[in-house]
Amino acid sequence: MGDAISSFRRLHESGGFVIPNPWDRGTAVYLHSIGYRALATSSAGFGFSRGVPDRVGSVPLERILSHFRDIVSATPLPVNADFQEGYAVEPEGVAENVTRCVATGVAGLSIEDATGTPESPLFERGLAIERIRAARAAIDASGVPVLLTARCEAWLVGNRAPLRTSLDRLAAYADAGADCLYAPGATAPDEIANIVRTVHPKPVNVLVGSSAAGLTVKLLSDLGVRRISLGSALPRTAWGAVMKAAVGIIDDGVFDALDGGAPFGALNEIFGGK
Repeated sequence: MGDAISSFRRLHESGGFVIPNPWDRGTAVYLHSIGYRALATSSAGFGFSRGVPDRVGSVPLERILSHFRDIVSATPLPVNADFQEGYAVEPEGVAENVTRCVATGVAGLSIEDATGTPESPLFERGLAIERIRAARAAIDASGVPVLLTARCEAWLVGNRAPLRTSLDRLAAYADAGADCLYAPGATAPDEIANIVRTVHPKPVNVLVGSSAAGLTVKLLSDLGVRRISLGSALPRTAWGAVMKAAVGIIDDGVFDALDGGAPFGALNEIFGGK
């Protein structure tokens, strides 16, 4: 575990790296086999695999902790846990749950400031900062130097001034002890560069999804981004292929979409001995 944490921290020191999001052991093993250097869980990807929506509380805490242990044990790669809102509102509850998350063997974890309620989509600023401070204290008390990422969900909840809100909150989260800062939904290069400048020298994570808005690994690295997450993009891509094939069969009675499937032998080879 110590080696995974050390290597995960080194990845954030310079350049930019892509961290893909497996949703089960098989996808974790595959992503490791083709050369990725770290993995991150996806609350959406795992939720969809369980037949539930990506929504706060859809997957119970015990089940998500078990999922973290499963992904950690699948490969030797460092794993960042998508720990959503910390499965608690008050800082004390966040601290308790973060302690349990650290014990799963993850190399990093993220805490977000979205409440999951449309009436008040972001935690009040002061409470949100205290939640990050509590997560930091819990990690420090554990004696395990897990990397803490703080997320501002302003873009994802439809905040009226997402850039201004994110800059203000991410700077405060950095001061509260976050190691890495993340504002999923920021895609314009000038916005990303502004975030990087605001929290420098701490590393920034950027989310890249479908279409990617013209973003590339090189462009993001040149902007100073250290970590590039795929979020739910890979599981949604997989679901897209399944849906296309299944609908084609039931609606049109054709099997053409099955031709894009991965070769049976290749999958057996990848998972041989696993």
